[in-house]
Amino acid sequence: MKKFMNAVDRILAESLDGFAAAHGDIVALHRNPVFLTRAKSPVKGKTALISGGGSGHEPLHAGFIGRGMLDGVCPGQVFTAPTPDQMAAAAKAVDGGAGVLFIVKNYSGDVMNFEMGAEIAGVDNASLVINDDVAVENSTYTTGRRGVAGTVIVERIVGAAAEDGADLAACKALGERVNAATRSMGVALTSCTVPAAGKPTFELSDHEMEMGVGIHGEPGRRRVALGTADEIAATMLQAIADDLAAKPGQPHLLMVNGFGGTPLMELYLMYDSARRWCAGRNLAIARSLVGNYTTSLEMAGCSITLSRLDDPLIGLWDRPIHTAALRWGC
Repeated sequence: MKKFMNAVDRILAESLDGFAAAHGDIVALHRNPVFLTRAKSPVKGKTALISGGGSGHEPLHAGFIGRGMLDGVCPGQVFTAPTPDQMAAAAKAVDGGAGVLFIVKNYSGDVMNFEMGAEIAGVDNASLVINDDVAVENSTYTTGRRGVAGTVIVERIVGAAAEDGADLAACKALGERVNAATRSMGVALTSCTVPAAGKPTFELSDHEMEMGVGIHGEPGRRRVALGTADEIAATMLQAIADDLAAKPGQPHLLMVNGFGGTPLMELYLMYDSARRWCAGRNLAIARSLVGNYTTSLEMAGCSITLSRLDDPLIGLWDRPIHTAALRWGC
């Protein structure tokens, strides 16, 4: 195993120290328990948004703290759910009097710990569970579908609404609507190596890929022979579009998300394949996002996400945003 680190048991703490130092104008790091907030927090009168989960998926979630997106984040150890005391402390720190919305990816440990954190937080709160992955119905870590890259889209759109003054109930309802209109699927060309394990999570030959892989390296739909970019995009998008019941002419957001080990050149190539597939079926692409947003350490591969849009959702997506990982309109 080759990684830039000093010691396995310090890798998360030192990474968070570096992140907070590099983006001190946007975020603040808190310890005992560990969580991050906006540098200027709480925002009085604003519905606060908190997300989080196991580390190793950067920039998810800490990279999305800031104006137009999240107010706080609870990072767990690599691929491990954060603890309830982190959620409770973060909620108290960011509550500006309008309540707190917890945005949780559908993994059993995350859901359970966020539920306990919400119970002990002592502030008005609600929870929103993200489950956009169409690859498998149940998996190693979940009951029901996994929450993957579509989380970024939900956090962004709900974050824009909260910045505009939407109350807690409206933010939760909007998040449920966006989650229901969002579908994702991933493919892995290599495994990743969890630092504490010191060896790859799974093995793939040079001629194989894992279709429908999860963001922790969980098995997908099947292991298949490596195909062309067009073939890979078509397989994923057919499953996504069928499940989403995507209609010709309706506007969509198309996102190609890297898993951490795939060059941007290849991600843009995959976007081109996905774009052409959509064009061939008259699926309108109103907005796009390409890059590493929900990663799996150094895994080579990508996911594709389609999210159904309308004019109000497009307007929220386009609102000013200022975070470490997403920034426009500012």
